[in-house]
Amino acid sequence: MRAFYDSKSKTIDDQGLRYLFTDEFKYKTWLMFEAKLAEAQAEEGFIPQWAADQIGESAKIENIDFEEMDRIYQKIGHGFVPFLKVLVKACPEESGKYVHYGITTQNIQQSSQMYMAWCAHKKFMHLLGQIINNLSHLVEDNKDSVMAGRTHGRHATPITYGYKASVWLSDFIDAAERLKESEKRVFRIMMGGAVGVYSTMPEVGPEVQKRVAELVGMYEMPVPSRNLSTHKLEYMMDLALLCNICHKIGEEVYSTTLEEIAEVSEGFTPGTVGSSTMPHKINPKLAKGIIANSQKLYSLPAVGMYSAVRPYEGDSSSYMLFDGIFEESLELTTEVLLRAEELTRTIVPHPERMLKNVLNNHGLDNTENVMMHMAKKLGKDQAHSLLYEIAIKTEREGSEFIDNLMANETIAREFDREELEAMIDPRNYTGLASRIADEQSKRGYAVAKALLDEEVTVK
Repeated sequence: MRAFYDSKSKTIDDQGLRYLFTDEFKYKTWLMFEAKLAEAQAEEGFIPQWAADQIGESAKIENIDFEEMDRIYQKIGHGFVPFLKVLVKACPEESGKYVHYGITTQNIQQSSQMYMAWCAHKKFMHLLGQIINNLSHLVEDNKDSVMAGRTHGRHATPITYGYKASVWLSDFIDAAERLKESEKRVFRIMMGGAVGVYSTMPEVGPEVQKRVAELVGMYEMPVPSRNLSTHKLEYMMDLALLCNICHKIGEEVYSTTLEEIAEVSEGFTPGTVGSSTMPHKINPKLAKGIIANSQKLYSLPAVGMYSAVRPYEGDSSSYMLFDGIFEESLELTTEVLLRAEELTRTIVPHPERMLKNVLNNHGLDNTENVMMHMAKKLGKDQAHSLLYEIAIKTEREGSEFIDNLMANETIAREFDREELEAMIDPRNYTGLASRIADEQSKRGYAVAKALLDEEVTVK
């Protein structure tokens, strides 16, 4: 695996994802496609039915001599032919003649890789459902937890933590829609032969390809060219966008778990060690894994774009590179999503610290609220200038905002101290944060249920 690991990864349930990237599963999918190809060809009368039946019975991983396959590979140096030779040997002699009939290596290898991705995708969508469900709970439970909104790294106007988490939730819902909508374009198989024009089986080629797609539960390529890579690029980009949302959460958790802010904590298990030299260290293990793997993932679609433009009808320098970066994208996404699921499920908000932090400025965060009240009397521009002068005076002198407000004759003429204290209390100026959080949590629960209700099967 090329993903970045840390000690936390050893304790995370991978939900069967990592197995999908093993050689064992790859060989199983190669065998499956060879068997389904024979089945489809027999249905169209291209090969005898008895041959297809025997190939289907023989194309099992326990029948493959992998030591012999490795010996052949050392001799001839081709990545797929040794597999075919041992598969043919595993079949009865007469039916072995019809193995891999009328297609080329890339047809099986690319279809297999897209099937592996299809299996991973279904698990990704299930994980996404878990993350959306986790966030829906987080949003609902914290919809009224007042905290500082921050822009440019500084206090803006107050929000609630439920609102903050609803931003992530909305992003994940969009990601789920984007991934679902891409399925029909991405998860396609190809059985078009060497250059994609069905030269060896022109009478039945399209029907065979369509039937193979049906048998494995995927889609087919209308033009089964080895020189088409945009569907892979689309999926890699979709994964990068998905992980970017996780990355955003990871960065925020990494920052807001700092002792100076301390508004949230990662879930912590007693006994976990953060440093070999500093016994007090409790590091953000989940967040750092999300950040590192996401950053690595972003580079891969760009590499693919440079490779996807290779000319002519096929080029091993292109699809061999795609074999690597496409699989790596799946591996990196696995690591990110597994950590994101645990993080969103176990994150611990600290509402009391959020409130303490938002009160640090003694009401300055609510200058907009006072300004809008004054704007009814003075107009927006003049009210802004007035509150700007008072706010800067407060910052410069370190004086109390409420005292400086009361010291201004124009403001004191309109409001008494009690009214101004209510205006500058962050708890009284969170807009529709709670309502938005409430609406988004309900939306999130519905989306999560739909995703979690979908069957996740790997043949």
